[in-house]
Order: sequence, then structure tokens, then C-alpha cells
Amino acid sequence: MTVAPSENKMGVMPVGKLLAGMSIPMMLSMLVQALYNVVDSLYVARVSEAALSAVSLAFPVQNLLIAVSVGTAVGVNALLSRSLGEKNFAEANRAAQNGLFLSLVSALVFLVLGLCFSRLYFQAQISDPEIVEGGTQYVLICTVFSFGLFGQVMMERLLQSTGKSFYAMLSQLVGAVANIVLDPIFIFGWLGMPAMGVAGAALATVLGQIMGFCVGVYCNARFNREISISPRRFRPSWPTIRRIYGVGLPSMVMQSIGSVMTFGMNQILLVFSTTATAVFGVYFKLQSFVFMPVFGLNNGMVPIVAYNYGAHHKDRISHTIRLSVLTATCIMLVGTLIFELMPDVLMGFFDASEEMTRMGVRALRIIAVHFVLAGFCIVAGSVFQAMGRGLFSLINSLIRQLVVLLPVAFLFSRIGGLDAVWWAFPVAETASLLISAFFLRRIYREQIATL
Repeated sequence: MTVAPSENKMGVMPVGKLLAGMSIPMMLSMLVQALYNVVDSLYVARVSEAALSAVSLAFPVQNLLIAVSVGTAVGVNALLSRSLGEKNFAEANRAAQNGLFLSLVSALVFLVLGLCFSRLYFQAQISDPEIVEGGTQYVLICTVFSFGLFGQVMMERLLQSTGKSFYAMLSQLVGAVANIVLDPIFIFGWLGMPAMGVAGAALATVLGQIMGFCVGVYCNARFNREISISPRRFRPSWPTIRRIYGVGLPSMVMQSIGSVMTFGMNQILLVFSTTATAVFGVYFKLQSFVFMPVFGLNNGMVPIVAYNYGAHHKDRISHTIRLSVLTATCIMLVGTLIFELMPDVLMGFFDASEEMTRMGVRALRIIAVHFVLAGFCIVAGSVFQAMGRGLFSLINSLIRQLVVLLPVAFLFSRIGGLDAVWWAFPVAETASLLISAFFLRRIYREQIATL
């Protein structure tokens, strides 16, 4: 039986020091992950613009994989941290074991879907044979070997849930660095390997994820003493699974909505040109440098809020939320300045043609207007999940991306052309800000103030 300490550091350490200790390792690892995302596209862009378009059109599928893996892990993270705060160690162990079970099942589902529908997905969007072939190979490899992604994400969240962010960072760093190193080897055929182009980028991705998964398994087994995983005695616990998905499913659906949004935006942009979709793909890669540190901050914040909610520490919850919002806003402000002052430099990294650069400079400057607003909204969404109100995040995401963003983008494309499409992002984020503030105020009144 696992012996737990009388009080976890998340209930006693000064909030500023705790949030920094929990978040900074994750922010650094997320920055490395963002670097991988950009380097991956930098290499692919040097194969051809069609290769870059193929990877951009594959992004909704990648985003769906991430949505399911992270959504499941978010549910496990919130349940496990709250159970530790309540000193319910048996439920914490059940959360960890059932989370791993759900990750395995999800990977098997995507394996089947990838084998059956990868080519159909591209043929339904575009007729260019180079884009269809490259994109099909990319999606097929990512889905068939998705067990690496699911395992890595779950292992990282188990470490985060018990305050061991350093080891979670180590898992991410190993996966991301492996990706960066393997990308040129497989894409261009270095060190005697055959040049595989887009397929090589996918292979580097899944191998990096598998390596990160292996490191996560080792770190949990060696250093995570607050949970005990016993595969031999495991039996699915349906009440625990329901509690995991009670928080995780809204997060999963919320992030899956991002896949629908990206798919829809690609269809709107394809009316103008495949270059426009490549620009959209480049934006998503570049914005990860700004958004990933905020996601890392959230990864550190969620277990703190969930633990202290379970332990009824009202002041620590409020302090953590305020400090997280301030930090996220500062990060987003720096990102806005970079996008506004040097968009041509950013586009130049991707070997962009003159036409692609012209499109990209205008797009980056317009879209970056909403970054500061997004910082507050991202933190608020994670607070909803930590407090067991994931439905609020889902409602907000639905309204932002499907009710506002896509219709506004379509309308602007008809009345103002390509440049007008990008203004849909600031419009949608303004709506999200209002909704986030309303829900956060409600949670404070109903759940935090009454502790």
C-alpha cells in the first residue's frame, strides 16, 4: 500500500513559489515542443509548398489526436489531484489506472480510423495528387502509431498531478528533442536513410512520442510514490471512468472543436488558394511559441487549484488564479509585439514565396490583435476544468469557434476578401472574453466563496 505524506506541497508551499515551481518546467518543455512544431514545418517547407500544404491540411487530424489524449488526461489530472487533496488515495490510484486503460483504448480506435479513412480525408478536400499522397502518408503514420502520443500525455499528467513537474518536463523534452534531431534525417535522407519527405516528418513525430512515453513510464515507476499502478490487479472502474470523462469529455470535445474549426477555415481559405491554407498552417506553428508557455502555466495551475479545492483552501485558489492570469497576460503581450513588429522575419523562416510572404505578414498582424484577450480566456478555461465545471469550457469553445469564428470568417471572406477573414479571430476572442468572465464570476460565487 502506498504511504503518502501528511500534506502535499500543493497545500502548504507559498503560492507564488509553488506556481513557479510547477509551471516553469512545463513552460520550458512546452517551448521546446513549440520549437519542434516550427522546425518540423521549416523542414517540410523546404521540400515544397505542396508538402507544407499537406501538413497544414493534416493538422485537424493531429489536433483531434491531441484533443482526445489531453482531454482524457485532464479528467485524470483533476480527479487525481482532488482525491489527493481529500486524502482519498485509493481513488487516486483508480484514476491513474483507468486513465491508462482509456488511453490504450483510444489509441486502438485511432489506429482503425487511420487505416480506413486517411486517404478519403484528403480526397474529400483537394484533388492535387502530391498533396493527397503526402498528407495521406502523414496522417496514416500519426494515427497508426498514436499509442506513443496517448501514453506520453497520460504519463506526463500523472507526474503533474502529484507535483512532479520536473519529470513531466523531462518526458516532453526527450520527445521533442528526438523529434527535432530525427526530422532532417528522415525528411531529407541524412546518414544513409532514404529521403521520405512528408512521411519522414510523421515518422520522426511518432518516434519522438514513443521515446517520451518510455521516459514517462520510467519516471512514474521510479519517482512517483503517491500513486501505485498495478496492471495485474486492474479492472475497469466505471464510476471512476464516468468521473474522469465528467471533466475530461468537455475538454476533449472543446479541443476537438478546434479540429472542426481548422477544417472549416481550410475550406474557406481554399477558395482563395492553397497558399492561403499554407499561411494558416504557418500561423498555427508560430503561435504555438506564444500559446505553449501559457498552456504550460495552466498545466502547473490545474493541480494546484484542484488540490486546494479538495482541501478547502479558498485563499490559495484565488491567489493562484490571479497570479496565473497576470502571468498569461504578460506572455501574450510579448507575443503580440513580436507578431506585430517582425511578421516578415517570421514568414522568412519558412522559405515563403513573395506571394506567401505578402499574405502571411498581413495575416499575422491582424490575428495577433487577440493574443492578450486569449491569455485570460485560456486560464479561465483551465480553472473551469480544475473546479469540475468542464461544461463551461465546452460552451465557451463552441460559441467562440463554431458560433462566432467560422460564420464571421465566411461572411468576411464574401464581403472583404482574404485579408478580412483574419479579423474573425479578434472578433471571436472578444466574445470568448465576455463569456469567460461571466462563468468565472459564477464559479467564484458558487464554489470558491462558500468554502
